[in-house]
Amino acid sequence: MNAVSIVLAAPVVAAAVLAAVPGYRISARLNMAACLISLLAALSLFARRPEVGNYLMIDDLNVVFIVLNTFVGFTASVFSASYIAHELDSGRLTVGYLRFYHAMYQLMMFGMNLALVANNIGLMWVAVELATLTTVVMVGIYRTHEAIEAAWKYFILGSVGIALALFGTILVYLAARPVLGAGSDAMVWTVLITRAHDFDPSLLNVAFVFLLLGYGTKVGLAPLHAWLPDAHAEGPTPISAVLSGLLLNVALYALLRFKMLLAANPDAIAPGPLMVTLGLVSLLFAGFMLYRRRDIKRLFAYSSIEHMGIIVFAFGMAGPLGNFAGLLQMTMHSLTKSAIFFSVGHVAQVKGSQRLSDIGGLTTSHPVLGWGLVVGVAAIAGLPPSGVFMSEFLIVSSTFARQPYLATLVALGLLVAFGALLMQLSRIAFGEVRGKVGPVEASYVPMFAHLAIVLIAGIFLPGPLVRWFQHVAVLLG
Repeated sequence: MNAVSIVLAAPVVAAAVLAAVPGYRISARLNMAACLISLLAALSLFARRPEVGNYLMIDDLNVVFIVLNTFVGFTASVFSASYIAHELDSGRLTVGYLRFYHAMYQLMMFGMNLALVANNIGLMWVAVELATLTTVVMVGIYRTHEAIEAAWKYFILGSVGIALALFGTILVYLAARPVLGAGSDAMVWTVLITRAHDFDPSLLNVAFVFLLLGYGTKVGLAPLHAWLPDAHAEGPTPISAVLSGLLLNVALYALLRFKMLLAANPDAIAPGPLMVTLGLVSLLFAGFMLYRRRDIKRLFAYSSIEHMGIIVFAFGMAGPLGNFAGLLQMTMHSLTKSAIFFSVGHVAQVKGSQRLSDIGGLTTSHPVLGWGLVVGVAAIAGLPPSGVFMSEFLIVSSTFARQPYLATLVALGLLVAFGALLMQLSRIAFGEVRGKVGPVEASYVPMFAHLAIVLIAGIFLPGPLVRWFQHVAVLLG
């Protein structure tokens, strides 16, 4: 078996085993072990890649995504072990639901991994849908009225989005068929990209609109975002971390693949203006919405919408520097936002509430959690030294050199969001202690490991990593 086979097989085998394992400790350890195996296999892809096939491939673009996906998947499984233990003790989850949770976690990882390594655009669509459906059922795992409503909304809006993406995928196939003939070749990415300049540009144009709307729903772009705050607020916090840190990236990856197809056809429309528009709308909308949040998980859900808007904007501006900044922002957001949710999950457990009015003075009552959250929010708000500051600085400066008016709007959106996050942070972390004050059993390693990487990235990026991102940025056009 090669590394790609292990990345795909490990979660499938683990899901089957975890569905039958009743004990909490052994199931949590098996969940972590399976994620660790996937991560080690993904890291080995930097040294050796298997040959490209008709259904699976590894190239310079998706290896970045697959390593990030498996890394955050592993750290989220470590956080999940202590988080779910509290949920069992509190009676919110039963042993039966525990089996279901861990099995679905691995199926979710399989779906996301498969979407990232798929060389067939139809298979990629199926994998994104599988990852979506598994997260839908996990959002509703608590079986409360609010959780079921959130899962249902996620299912309906996600189904609309994936249907639009399917229609766009079919249109790409129809554009390729006259050139490549009927059959699987007209759906193989490595074949499509070499012949994209011969495809019917009008079909590609219509296809990209549907793909942008379809996969944009999964990315959480406004006004297609309505499922995201509810899913974050009502599902288990490890799933919130995975949704913000990983699943949004998987949908973004699919979108970037099709953007490359359009860029390879000189007669097709430029996808950049559409992506820039949706990115700016998401950034500005989410920035203002941050001021009115009353739930701590909804607060950071809207922060995810804001940052996905920034990332899509950067890829829409394109160019070597814009794409480089987009890749860096995507990586830093995944690491930082998942670290924030690691902290928020334990905060909500110890306070017994997610309402901001019930949370206050965390740096006094729970210093480790409180200061971890302070560092995470400072990083996600773009304060130096952090990798988020570096990527946002590159986005604004590169945009200002080309489109000063757009750069002004981006800077405005960032400042609006910055003010909202600092205002909310001051209420949560400082001042009078509010809510319950009790002991917390937490695993702090995942949170501080992520934050350490983000802070180091703001000071120093290794040369090989910079060159890698530069190369991928050129590929993205």
